[in-house]
Amino acid sequence: MNAATIRRGVTVFVGLMALWQLATFGSIPAFLLPSPIAVAAAMRDNAGYLAYHTLITATEIAGGLIAGVLLGALLALLMTFSPGLQRWLMPLVLTSQAIPVFALAPLLVLWFGFGISAKIVMAILVIFFPVASAFFDGLLRVEQDYLDLARTMGASSASQLRHVRLMAALPAFGSGLRMAVAVAPIGAIVGEWVGSAEGLGFVMLNANARMQSDLCFAALFVLVAMTIALWLSTDILLRRLIRWSPER
Repeated sequence: MNAATIRRGVTVFVGLMALWQLATFGSIPAFLLPSPIAVAAAMRDNAGYLAYHTLITATEIAGGLIAGVLLGALLALLMTFSPGLQRWLMPLVLTSQAIPVFALAPLLVLWFGFGISAKIVMAILVIFFPVASAFFDGLLRVEQDYLDLARTMGASSASQLRHVRLMAALPAFGSGLRMAVAVAPIGAIVGEWVGSAEGLGFVMLNANARMQSDLCFAALFVLVAMTIALWLSTDILLRRLIRWSPER
């Protein structure tokens, strides 16, 4: 990330905060739209409380992200090397995305309980599809000339997969991973809204019920900051891992 990108991000953030502050000078009640100053004060006064629940949500997101990426990559590999299996798996994958997470959330909480398991499962359902779809597309788009050259040189199927297919599909996998990281919090937060006594989703729901909109906005701000930090970290890592690709 270069200095110009950082400057643009800071400028946009400062501009949005200024517009937000100006909007609160009107007749909008504070319980509907607290000022950025009030939100900052809520973050300061509830720092320990927010830190604890942020750790819970971050754990759920991390667990869902790891499992979802592994599941998505595995499904992509299976569908690539087994056309018959692809015909069976693809309808199931599409069906899993056709059902809204909000509709599945109560059932998953019923099946897995109010603990962390239901939130991780919901995060997996949101995460695995972008990874599987992008990685599968990347594996299919490998240049046939590269594969023919590898076969001519006597490369085994495993060597072709490791040195040709996977390397060629890494940029597409990176795109899917970036998308998965961006949507990763959705499953965890929805799960916390449906049934939980911990996490930032619970904080927002509880604060909203008590009309503590400053605390609700503070939790939302922490969630956004955590998601952006996770996406930036993933983007930097991917750029270093696939720096040879112009599509990184």
